[in-house]
Amino acid sequence: MHPVVLLIGRLPNVIGNVALQLDHLPIQWLGAHDHAEVVRQLETEPRIACVIMGAGLDDGIRGDLIGIIATLRPDVCIHLKDRRSGPDGLVPFVERVVQQELLSLPEQMESAE
Repeated sequence: MHPVVLLIGRLPNVIGNVALQLDHLPIQWLGAHDHAEVVRQLETEPRIACVIMGAGLDDGIRGDLIGIIATLRPDVCIHLKDRRSGPDGLVPFVERVVQQELLSLPEQMESAE
């Protein structure tokens, strides 16, 4: 069973594009682009392993969503993309987070034994 990642962005097609570009990774991608959709995803999918939020949302919305995520799912890490790298930096950011946080976990556990 693949880890589940919730991608949050300003536009639905941006999130879909990220998932398409990273479909080679063993990840189940979910997307959300507004408050209601974030809440629905968090409440209906208990397997969400982490949340990655794009930089296109304004700071007020990002802060609100962070509060919601932390309240509904305090067990989930939240990763915020920087604004400096621009829209082209989203895919590499998501791939880096997933590789470091989710896909390297079995290797980390094996080396700890």
